[in-house]
Amino acid sequence: MPQFQNQDVIELARGAARLLVAPQAGGRLLSCVGRWRDAQGVVRDIPLHGFARDLPFAAQIAPQGDGVRMTLTDSAPTREMCPFGFRFEAEYRLADDTTLDVELTTTNTGDARMPYYAGHHFYFALPHAQRGEATIALPRHVHRRQLPDGTTTEAAPGETHYRFDDAQIIDRFHCLDGEPDTPVRIELPSQQRAIEIDLRRPGTASWYAVTTWTLAPDSDFYCVEPWLGLPDAIHTGLGLRWLEPGETQKAELRIRVSALR
Repeated sequence: MPQFQNQDVIELARGAARLLVAPQAGGRLLSCVGRWRDAQGVVRDIPLHGFARDLPFAAQIAPQGDGVRMTLTDSAPTREMCPFGFRFEAEYRLADDTTLDVELTTTNTGDARMPYYAGHHFYFALPHAQRGEATIALPRHVHRRQLPDGTTTEAAPGETHYRFDDAQIIDRFHCLDGEPDTPVRIELPSQQRAIEIDLRRPGTASWYAVTTWTLAPDSDFYCVEPWLGLPDAIHTGLGLRWLEPGETQKAELRIRVSALR
């Protein structure tokens, strides 16, 4: 297998597009749960950002070589944190050389009603010196933030456009106000490109929020993360989802890169 950052990766290519995924490192997925008490009163600890991100996923490359499906199923270690039978799948497919289709599929394989929520942790290259000219446009939303004690702030009205040098959007949850009417659009003038994250995928689960985050003022990246629920949703209910035994839910999105004129 090829390597990236000292990890074995699966490499997919279509035209000018190239995709690297590391299924054994959690499939680059974000799942925020936290410490919680189950229906039997057992208190269970779950790592920061959930357990899926650190576990090995089984990977199956599409016959055409344009996609990969990664699968995680319950095991003895997961049942210590999450006492349910499940199958969690992440599929990445290059629709063409500018478009990536992404699908998260969660199935309750057990015999009890199961809570869940998951999300993405997309990083986009953005030199910090270019933050002042780069912008993000968002669908209608209200915004929240997680406080140091783990609680979540009340919702406040959100703007539709921000610059990436706006410190207010670091670690902010942009909670969508109903079904999104527009895609998330990132414009990078110095790079002469735009990135759209289209969350409007009929027939699939609705995305709850888009989180914006970066590490430091001089970090040369920014994260724009579609989530199905907020951190600590198991307690707050903000985006918490439930699956009945045998039920499956899919959450899809599409990322498209285009020239900015």
